[in-house]
Amino acid sequence: MAIKPVLKMGDPRLLQVAKPVIEFNTNELNTLIQDMQDTMKSLEGAGLAAPQIGVDLQVVIFEIEKNSRYPDAEEIPFTVLINPKLTPLTEETEQDWEGCLSVPGMRGMVPRITKLRYQGVDQQGQTIDHSVDGFHARVVQHECDHLQGILYPMRITDFKNFGYTEVLFPEKEVIDE
Repeated sequence: MAIKPVLKMGDPRLLQVAKPVIEFNTNELNTLIQDMQDTMKSLEGAGLAAPQIGVDLQVVIFEIEKNSRYPDAEEIPFTVLINPKLTPLTEETEQDWEGCLSVPGMRGMVPRITKLRYQGVDQQGQTIDHSVDGFHARVVQHECDHLQGILYPMRITDFKNFGYTEVLFPEKEVIDE
């Protein structure tokens, strides 16, 4: 379909709470999801939320295939998650590096819950209900934060661990999520 421009941190649209989707399997929704997938893949992202391309709806997508960007990450199948609800399955958190297509060229150490359950629906309105941990849980939390108007720098607890990718990781090229 189309590769869309990704909004950058500072754009007030990224700070809004997204609206729930009420109609499923429509041409508009299917086009949005295809545009999101095309955009995410073109930028080699792990996920994308509709607000990042200026669409004020509770839609996120994510996918991880084995590649050099995520050598230790488990594969995550392509997932469309609409109107998500996240439920922590532990109080345990873990700090790890995150990047974002809306915060290009930067990385930060972000604490996230290590295990969670996510529920919602797919683009046909079929129920999704998964319990996940590790990197999968991190990606889901990161993308769903966008639906609440939260960018990962807002979650950083120690700004000594936030900076430009080429400064933090001069020995290797790291691409934003």
